[in-house]
Amino acid sequence: MLGSLNTSSSHDQEEEDPSSSDLKYQQIIHPHPSHSRAGLMNSTAIHMRQLLISCAELVAQSDFAAAHRLISILSANSSPYGDSIERLVHQFIRALSFLLNRHHANASLLMMNISNATTTTTALTTAGTANFISNDSSSLQTCYLSLNQITPFLRFSHLTANQAILESIEVGQQAIHILDFDIMHGVQWPPLMQALAERSNNSLQPPPMLRITGTGRDLEMLRRTGDRLLMFAQTLGLRFQFHPLLLDDDPTSAALYLPSALTLLPNETLAVNCMLYLHRLLRDDTRDLRLFLHKIKALNPKVVTIAEREASHNHPVFLQRFVEAVDHYTAIFDSLEATLPPNSRERLAVEQIWFGREIVEIVAAEGDDRRERHERYESWEMILRSSGFSNVPLSAYSLSQAKLLLRLHYPSEGYQLQILNNSFFLGWQNRALFSVSSWH
Repeated sequence: MLGSLNTSSSHDQEEEDPSSSDLKYQQIIHPHPSHSRAGLMNSTAIHMRQLLISCAELVAQSDFAAAHRLISILSANSSPYGDSIERLVHQFIRALSFLLNRHHANASLLMMNISNATTTTTALTTAGTANFISNDSSSLQTCYLSLNQITPFLRFSHLTANQAILESIEVGQQAIHILDFDIMHGVQWPPLMQALAERSNNSLQPPPMLRITGTGRDLEMLRRTGDRLLMFAQTLGLRFQFHPLLLDDDPTSAALYLPSALTLLPNETLAVNCMLYLHRLLRDDTRDLRLFLHKIKALNPKVVTIAEREASHNHPVFLQRFVEAVDHYTAIFDSLEATLPPNSRERLAVEQIWFGREIVEIVAAEGDDRRERHERYESWEMILRSSGFSNVPLSAYSLSQAKLLLRLHYPSEGYQLQILNNSFFLGWQNRALFSVSSWH
């Protein structure tokens, strides 16, 4: 990690003039003009990263005045419509600005003695948190569909998980039940339905009965998802049922409610699907998540498929969490820059609404408000094994499918596919970004 720029003076030195600090930062933003264009872009990216980390260091040191000055400088050199560096900085500046505003509101509360004023300020602060982090539900749903189209990450996860589920089901199996946590639009399941129908035709065995229990927080959206899946299943001649299950991200309530809410029929094979879900059940410790996993294990699923971000955004130390987030989203924004046109509206929306929301939660939210608590594969492996699960190696055919997906739909040399610990990792350049694994 590059060294930070220390703007705070020691007790035995004279206080530094704020304008001299601002000039120093401005000089860092604008590197020497003699650099080549490629070298200039790389140098600018390094400098902007250093300034973002310096700003986070100032926040960690509670030097909010200096942090505000540096944010002003960075804001003048960033834009949601610029190159990937400028767009990334813009999102992190939004998050840091919110964090500073929250600290300022908390400091104001300490100075107030009048109860009604305190109540008003608390209400404003809470509302600000909710409005800043929680985007309109319809916008998030639209962004999810765009994310599924313009990046390979979701489709790679769905494709690999589907193949693991398909291979766990024996030919001639009479009934399959998939428990899908946070099913969203259900875009993962039509390809699996097609695969089941094709395998049935090839084996001359009747297709299995397929039931999907999809969880979510919006009952109407769950019903619409079920209706779409039912219509698609009917075109394939598949017997299909969909069961909506309202479930929030509280691991304790989910663990207690799940056994009674899920009905398993005799001779029914259960598969559990957790696509980018488990990290939202983490809190400051793993006790609640382990309770949830023990309840899943008690259901005796044939396979549990898991996709997660390959990042450490749950670190208790703010600065380490911030640096990890900067490097993770730098790779994501670079991949979008390299594979989409500059005027792509879908990319702009995904960056601002989907990834922007994640960045705000990682940087500015605390406690139960911070749900984007991504962990690396090693952490998930340790948690899952200690909860009684064993890793199921992903097949060579799954690998060939993932490679074909990238070659046909996302033909960029920047996307890299790796196999480690019997699991798949998809990343950009030399940085892994997503992992998919299968467990029993």
